[in-house]
Amino acid sequence: MEETTDLADAAQKVLKENDRENFTIPAEGLYPHQWLWDSCFIAIGLRHTDLDRAQTEILSLLRGQWANGMLPNMILGDNTFLNRRSPAYRIWKSWLNPNSPDELVTSGITQPPLLAEAIVKLGDRMNKTERRSWYQTVFPALLAYHEWLYRERDPHNEGLVLQIHPWETGLDNTPPWMNEIREHSLPLWISLLEKAHMSPLINIFRRDTLRIPSAERLDAIDALVLYSTQRRLRRKNYDIDNILAHSLFAVEDLSFNAIFIRANQHLIDIASFINTKLSDELLNNIKKTQSTLEELWDPYTNQYYSRNFVTHRLLKESSIATLMPLYAGSISKERAKKLVKMLENEHFFGPSYPIPSVPVNSSWFKPTLYWQGPTWVNMNWLIIDGLERNGFHDHANALKESTIEMVKRSGFSEYFNPLTGEAAGAKNFSWTAALVIDLLKT
Repeated sequence: MEETTDLADAAQKVLKENDRENFTIPAEGLYPHQWLWDSCFIAIGLRHTDLDRAQTEILSLLRGQWANGMLPNMILGDNTFLNRRSPAYRIWKSWLNPNSPDELVTSGITQPPLLAEAIVKLGDRMNKTERRSWYQTVFPALLAYHEWLYRERDPHNEGLVLQIHPWETGLDNTPPWMNEIREHSLPLWISLLEKAHMSPLINIFRRDTLRIPSAERLDAIDALVLYSTQRRLRRKNYDIDNILAHSLFAVEDLSFNAIFIRANQHLIDIASFINTKLSDELLNNIKKTQSTLEELWDPYTNQYYSRNFVTHRLLKESSIATLMPLYAGSISKERAKKLVKMLENEHFFGPSYPIPSVPVNSSWFKPTLYWQGPTWVNMNWLIIDGLERNGFHDHANALKESTIEMVKRSGFSEYFNPLTGEAAGAKNFSWTAALVIDLLKT
């Protein structure tokens, strides 16, 4: 009991150190801004220790909402002269799109829709009167966000929503996306740099590798690919019609859509609690998303995959995303059991430490390289939740215990080596601390 208390106290200290009054940065130095799903995870942990501060964390996200309903994946700061001189300000130029907020600088893309999950988790800590007031406060923004996702990211009314950049998945350099970009959308100038073996020179100019070993960060070529893809979106002023009209890269990401399905159910529950009727169109879209997710199932490998938006070709590179339909909660018991068998296979998702971001038998697997191998606490938290709701209580408890033990041994790192449990990435990472608090308290 004393060890548990010490770990929770240490986690709270991390959150306090990263607190910036109305939002929490992911980590000092490397991540100075506010990120969408980071703040959602952070609020889920904060609700156990300071519910008011947790609400502030969520409300601060809504400051950045665009007029069309989009919630950007980053809020960079107030629209000041200082920010105009910052690299992030120049990279994003959110003002190019008329829907962006006037008083804030944001990114021009979104991130996994964890907002509804965080709203409900906070509501669970309130009495009915407080919960109703909380839901009524945040519901308009939440509804606008979900309506935007269907309106702009499901243009063919097929059920799944598309993403236009790997950063929108939160799993930045995840193999399914990077393989797709490298095969079909790699700019010539980047190909030439790669053939010339220019990665060591490129790393000299990177800010992240000054703080963290290059073996734990994106490959230099992959980093350039992601930056080049973002520039292409900026040249289209982040306008989805222009982006899709010019056949820019678009994927119906498995993980994003699984999270969206769960978020939609939360939206329905919130609306019911405050006696608000959702439109028939939105409800029909929600049902269609649940059923269309099954089109991402491949019967030959017994896995779910992301798919190309235009061709509907499955992107058959395995990653932790294939387990995310457990979190969605909409799949059949039979398919859920098949996913759990994958989880049990030590040659696939590893023999000892919590689930890695890429299977250990994948050609992409590198145990400390960002989203191409390491274990991330946030993804394990989502899968624990999914296992629990699907009735796999023993698996959920085992994963919960191993996650807590890993952090207890190695600290509140950004991610971990899944073969040894050793820390990697940024230290004192906020969502690691916040989610450990939640795992200890629930």
